[in-house]
This record gives sequence, structure tokens and C-alpha cells, in this order.
Amino acid sequence: MNLRIVFMGTPDFAVPSLDILVRNAYEVVGVITATDKYGGRGKKQLIESAVKKYAVEHGIRVLQPKNLKAPEFVEELRSLNANLQVVVAFRMLPEIVWNMPEFGTFNLHGSLLPKYRGAAPINWAVINGEKETGVTSFFLKHEIDTGDMIFQEKLPIHENDTAGDVHDRMMELGAQVVLKTVQAIESNDYELQKQDDSLASKAPKIFHDTCEISFDQPTQKVHDFIRGLSPYPAAWTILDNKTLKILKTTKIIEKHELEPGQYVSDNKKELKISTQDGFVQVHELQLQGRKRMKVVDFLNGYEFE
Repeated sequence: MNLRIVFMGTPDFAVPSLDILVRNAYEVVGVITATDKYGGRGKKQLIESAVKKYAVEHGIRVLQPKNLKAPEFVEELRSLNANLQVVVAFRMLPEIVWNMPEFGTFNLHGSLLPKYRGAAPINWAVINGEKETGVTSFFLKHEIDTGDMIFQEKLPIHENDTAGDVHDRMMELGAQVVLKTVQAIESNDYELQKQDDSLASKAPKIFHDTCEISFDQPTQKVHDFIRGLSPYPAAWTILDNKTLKILKTTKIIEKHELEPGQYVSDNKKELKISTQDGFVQVHELQLQGRKRMKVVDFLNGYEFE
């Protein structure tokens, strides 16, 4: 079987999956990715997606539609004559797109479906204190993240892992699963598994307003919340009427008489914030208007009362 693949993806997370197909000599006839955006200081710099940069370097045709239903885009996609589409970290597709190729369109999702369907599965798995997560390849259908599953692989979440740590390991595992899935489709050697909707949970998009830390909770929950939002969009609290992002913590379980949310520091190396049953020890943070830094560097220029 001669596969002609269209790859759809945008961020860094998708690049290893595209790369593994190219390195294994699969014919990637086109890449669909996000349109270029202006960003950086003063929003004067034109920023291309990580997937676009990779595709251009490897001479792969790039399409950047604003509207996935636009007739001109649909015709251009059809002209690529692909028989398989692979989606990794891209936006929702209309049926006219995902239903186009002979062998279908499969997506790589960053959870063990049907758990954590939605836009932020890595963040929510860490926030909820899960001990493992994983990746799932599945064929697309109408409802988001509900299609028949092809393969799943598990990934442990360690005690102090941030969402960023899990993301980076999952990025590599995901590429292996994409390759395995393409190989299985190529040889027609796979069995689909339906998702059990009774086991489903959601992983909705995360917004800045909902990232404020409530310290009036058990230490474990506070610690999980902080690491589940690190490095982006970052859990935050207020210090001196400024937003203080807290990016890396460990937990200390011990009795105290403090109200939750009190800062405790030796003004040299250590900063702790009280919770219901202990403290989160802060290791990395970022005060509004300043860069991310380790606590020892922060305390070099800031003194708590």
C-alpha cells in the first residue's frame, strides 16, 4: 500500500510526530498548520508555527487556511490526493476535511481516552493528581475526542512533575504511537476499540482567571494545581499588588498556626507559603514585570517582613 499522508499540526508538540514519519520515509504530501501571527516586542515580528518551520526546511508543501471549510482550501487539499491524514495538536476539523481520505483521519490525543477529552488534557491530569496518563490514537468523528481508538500507551506522572515535564516526555512517546499507528494502517493490522462514554471526563481550555491559587486547601491539592499549570499559563497569587506566578514547588506536611496563604521566608534561600495542613516550598517564580527566576535569586533583591 502506498500511503500519501497529509499532516496537520501547529506547536512544538507536533514536530516529533511529523519528523518520525519523514525519517521513516513516508510520503508526506502536505502539511496543514496555523496561519503566521505577529508577536514579540511590539507585535512586529512575524511568527511561524514550529510545524511550518520543519516542513519548509524539509521541502514539504505547506497550507495555512484561515477557514477550513473554504471551498478553495478544500479543493487544494483534495488536489494533494492524500489517502491518510494525521492530526497532532491542531484545531477541530469539519467533516468535509476529516472524511476526505480513503483510510480516514486519525488524531493523537494527550490522554488515556475516554479520560480527559478536550483542549488541556495534560494540565488537568496533573492538577487532579493522577499518577499516570498517556496518549491515544483514534479515528476522528463528529463529537470531539470520541472516535474509535487504535492504540494507547501509558506514561507515569511523578510526584513533582510539572505539566511541562509531562508534555516533553509525551511529545516523544506520541511520535512513537503515531508511527506505530501509520504502520498498522499501512499493513491493515489493527483492531478498533470503542470508547466507554461512562468513563469519560473533560479537560476544558484553561484561562488566566481560573489560575489563581487558593491556599485554603490541603498541601497536596495546592502543589498539584501549581505544577499542573507550569510553565504555562502558570498558577498565580498576589504579592505587593502584583501578580506572582509560582512555577515550581515541593510540599511540606506539618502542623502550624498560620492562616492559609501566609509567606514564610528566611530572606536568603527559602520561601514557603502556608496551606491547610502544611506549606508549599517555592523553588521558581516570576513576579509581574520581571523574568522567571529561582527563589534564591528572587530573595537576593526582595525582603519579606
